[in-house]
Amino acid sequence: MVGAKMAAAAAGIRERQTVALKRMLNFNVPHVKNSTGEPVWKVLIYDRFGQDIISPLLSVKELRDMGITLHLLLHSDRDPIPDVPAVYFVMPTEENIDRMCQDLRNQLYESYYLNFISAISRSKLEDIANAALAASAVTQVAKVFDQYLNFITLEDDMFVLCNQNKELVSYRAINRPDITDTEMETVMDTIVDSLFCFFVTLGAVPIIRCSRGTAAEMVAVKLDKKLRENLRDARNSLFTGDTLGAGQFSFQRPLLVLVDRNIDLATPLHHTWTYQALVHDVLDFHLNRVNLEESSGAENSPAGARPKRKNKKSYDLTPVDKFWQKHKGSPFPEVAESVQQELESYRAQEDEVKRLKSIMGLEGEDEGAISMLSDNTAKLTSAVSSLPELLEKKRLIDLHTNVATAVLEHIKTRKLDVYFEYEEKIMSKTTLDKSLLDIISDPDAGTPEDKMRLFLIYYISTQQAPSEADLEQYKKALTDAGCNLNPLQYIKQWKAFAKMASTPASYGNTTAKSMGLLSRVMNTGSQFVMEGVKNLVLKQQNLPVTRILDNLMEMKSNPETDDYRYFDPKMLRGNDSSVPRNKNPFQEAIVFVVGGGNYIEYQNLVDYIKGKQGKHVLYGCSELFNATQFIKQLSQLGQK
Repeated sequence: MVGAKMAAAAAGIRERQTVALKRMLNFNVPHVKNSTGEPVWKVLIYDRFGQDIISPLLSVKELRDMGITLHLLLHSDRDPIPDVPAVYFVMPTEENIDRMCQDLRNQLYESYYLNFISAISRSKLEDIANAALAASAVTQVAKVFDQYLNFITLEDDMFVLCNQNKELVSYRAINRPDITDTEMETVMDTIVDSLFCFFVTLGAVPIIRCSRGTAAEMVAVKLDKKLRENLRDARNSLFTGDTLGAGQFSFQRPLLVLVDRNIDLATPLHHTWTYQALVHDVLDFHLNRVNLEESSGAENSPAGARPKRKNKKSYDLTPVDKFWQKHKGSPFPEVAESVQQELESYRAQEDEVKRLKSIMGLEGEDEGAISMLSDNTAKLTSAVSSLPELLEKKRLIDLHTNVATAVLEHIKTRKLDVYFEYEEKIMSKTTLDKSLLDIISDPDAGTPEDKMRLFLIYYISTQQAPSEADLEQYKKALTDAGCNLNPLQYIKQWKAFAKMASTPASYGNTTAKSMGLLSRVMNTGSQFVMEGVKNLVLKQQNLPVTRILDNLMEMKSNPETDDYRYFDPKMLRGNDSSVPRNKNPFQEAIVFVVGGGNYIEYQNLVDYIKGKQGKHVLYGCSELFNATQFIKQLSQLGQK
C-alpha cells in the first residue's frame, strides 16, 4: 500500500499541483460553499507567473465552477468590487508587493487572501503588514500563504520552471563567457527555488545524483543544502504531515538526476518526427496552446479583390484531448492516418443520424413501416443522446486536421523528412547516401536554419573534426545558403572545451528506416496528400539523457555515470560521496535538465519507461525551447 501511494506521488505531479491550486482558490480550505450549496463568488488576481502556472491546469470553465467570476492581472487597471473577496496568486517581488499595498489602501475588495507562488521574505511580509495598518485594513487581510508552486506542469510527467523571464535561467545565461560569480549564484538560486517548490508539492525528499564540474552540480549542492535546512527545522519543515509518514521514506524515495544541457547539444537541434515534438518545432506552441495562422477570404474571389486575411486561431492541446494523448508520441504519418480514420468513422455516424431522420419523415400506414418506425425511434433516441459526444469528436477532428495540415505544410516545403532521416544517420554513424554539401547547397531543401541545424549536428557528432580546408568549404556553402555562422563559432569553442572535459555523447547505432511511401493515406479521398513524404518508422534508441537515467535508476555500473556525485539530504552529516548507499534499483525518478529541455528527450523517456513495469519517470527542465530558440541562443553566444 505504502509503495502504491508513493508511486502515485511521482506519477501525478499534474494532479498534485491542480489539487493545491483548487485548495488555494477555496481560501486554502478543502471546500467552501455558501448556504445554497453554490461556491462562494470571488475574484482571482494573478501576475504573469501565476497565470502561466494556472493556465495549463485549469480551464476558464473550471475556474467558474469554483466561483471565480473574474480573473485579472495584478498590474492591470482594476475597478473596486467592495463586496467580493479576492484571492491573489503572485510572486513575492518588490513591485507586486507595492501594488498589493496600493490595493489595500484603495480598499478594492471585501477581503484579501494573499498567496505567494514561492516563499515571501520576512521583510516583505512586514511591508504588507505596515500597509494594512496604514489603510486600517488589517482585519480584511484574511490569510497570507506561501504556496510553493513555482513551476509549470505541462503533462502528468513533465514540468518546466518558468515561461516568464526564462532568459534569466536560459542556456545562454548559464554559459555566457562573461558571467560573474554573483550572476551565476542568482541563476542557480532561481532554479533551486523552483525545484524546492516542486519537491514540496510532490511531498518527497529525493536522493540526488549529478555530473561533476557542471552547472548541474551547482544546482545539486544548493538544493541539497536547502532541503537539509528545511528538514532540520522540525517545527516548520514542509516535508512532514499526513502525506508522508516516516515509514514511507524507508520504503522508497524518488531519484533526482540532474543533467547538464552540455552533455548533449545535438538532440535540441535535431529535426524530429513525432507529433508533439513536430508541433513544438515548426508551429507556435507553448504552455500546451498552439497558435495557427489560417488564411481566409480571397481564395476564389475575382482578380483585384481584397487579399487574403490571416485569421489567428488558438487550440489547446491538453491531456483531456484523447486523440492528442494517444498520438502525441506517434510518428507523423501515423497521426495523419489516424486523423483520416477518425474522420471516416465520424462521417459514418453522421450519415446514420441523417438516414434515421429521413426514415422518420416517411410515416408509413402499413404495419411493416410502423414496426420499422418504433425500431428506428429507439435508434434515433440513442443517436440524439450521443450528439454531444459526436460534436466533441467533430471539434477534435477539426482541431487535429488543422494542426496536422499546418505541420504537413512545413514537412513538405522544407523536406523535413529528408533532414530527419539524414540526421538520424549522422547521429548513429551510419553511412550517408548523399553528401552533406549537396543538401546544404540544394536550394529546395529547407530554410537556412534547417541547414545550419544539420551542419551543427554533423559537427557535434563526428569524433574527428573536419579539416580546416573542408570546414572552409562547408562555411562557404552555408554562407551562400544564407546561414548565419555565429552558432558554429560557439559550437567550435564548446567542442574544444568538451574534448578536454570528456568525449562527446554517443547516440546508439540504430536509425529510422524508411518504408517507402504511405499506402493508405495516399488514397485520393484523404485530406492529407502525403506524396513525396517518406514514411519513416522510428526505432527505439536511448538518447544520452535516457541512457544516464537508465544507468542511475537501475544502479548499473557505467564509466559515463560512475563518478556522478551522490547527495542524500536526509543524512544528518552531509558527507557527500559518489558511493550510493542504496543498492536497489529505483521505482521513481525525476530527470531534470539544467540549461533547457525539449519534447524529443521527453518522448524518448516516455518510450523508455513504457517497457518498465511499475516504474515512473518525470522530465523537467529549466526552460523548454525548440531548435529555433536554441539556435538563437547559440548565435548570441557565438557573437562574443
